[in-house]
Amino acid sequence: MNFLNLPKIELHCHLDGSVRPETIIEIARKENINIPSFNIDIIREQVTAPLECESLNEYLKRFALPNVVMQSKESLRRVTFELMEDCAKENVKYIEIRFSPVLHTKKGLTVEEVIESVLLGIKDGEEKYDIKGNLILGCMRTMSINKAFEIVEAGRKFLGKGVVAIDLCSSEEAGFCEKFYQPIKLAKEYGYRVTIHAGETGIGENVLEAVEFLGAERIGHGVYIKDCKEAYEVVKNKGIVLEMCPTSNVQTKAVNSFSSHPIYDFYKDGIKVTINTDNRTVSSINITKECDILAEEFSLSYEDYKKIYLNSIEAAFTDLETKEKLKTYI
Repeated sequence: MNFLNLPKIELHCHLDGSVRPETIIEIARKENINIPSFNIDIIREQVTAPLECESLNEYLKRFALPNVVMQSKESLRRVTFELMEDCAKENVKYIEIRFSPVLHTKKGLTVEEVIESVLLGIKDGEEKYDIKGNLILGCMRTMSINKAFEIVEAGRKFLGKGVVAIDLCSSEEAGFCEKFYQPIKLAKEYGYRVTIHAGETGIGENVLEAVEFLGAERIGHGVYIKDCKEAYEVVKNKGIVLEMCPTSNVQTKAVNSFSSHPIYDFYKDGIKVTINTDNRTVSSINITKECDILAEEFSLSYEDYKKIYLNSIEAAFTDLETKEKLKTYI
């Protein structure tokens, strides 16, 4: 099956994990930013994680360099447009880009300016290609509660103008949900949709808490519901959608191999799964390759793919008109 020609939807893609290595060098030259090298091979190696990472934390180190060059309005707008372009070229028709805006305020930009710059990049992509984009704002679990409130407040004015949801991301510890209850509660009151990174690194109970305590409608990864019966049942019975990223999960050691990834077992048991890249550059992946891997490992059929595509439409944090249009592609 030629997946390249099929329409695609990407619900879990980090902006700073999807920056072209060439762009890092070009922005560094243009803005006089000090980076370790201007050799493309060296930069590519520094921002791409090996398949054999030791852990999620080792994987996350690959984000440091891209963030260094994502500190101006121009650079943020550019890398966002280029992500839209890369997606459009493999027939992604809809994408929800996520990032943590506070990471891009080191040179004086406000959180609002950061969000606005990324939204402009999304709009640039929409104007040039047949693709629609929305934005998910991420609160880093390693940051203070006050920072989470700051992101929620700053993004409020952009709700209905491209910003659609709130997320908690970064390193995963047990019981993180309680700490972030108040900012997520406020976000929901403002009208944000909720997706939470949980169950990525061996703690299935976090998924249960994300759904029942924080009101998560979708879960980023959720691999470890396989080891927590209660979380598994809640996800299945409530129709919680899992944003699954097979290549990333192998790299971070969430699973030992592609063949042991639970995505297909979940799908066959009626859990709503979606196929995503997580980080196109850091994982050296795109949706087409992810689908090729799943087809090879689990004999993913066209009917399987179509059902997952329709699951993705249903789960997307977008308007009914966009959803109806997305259905016409398949």
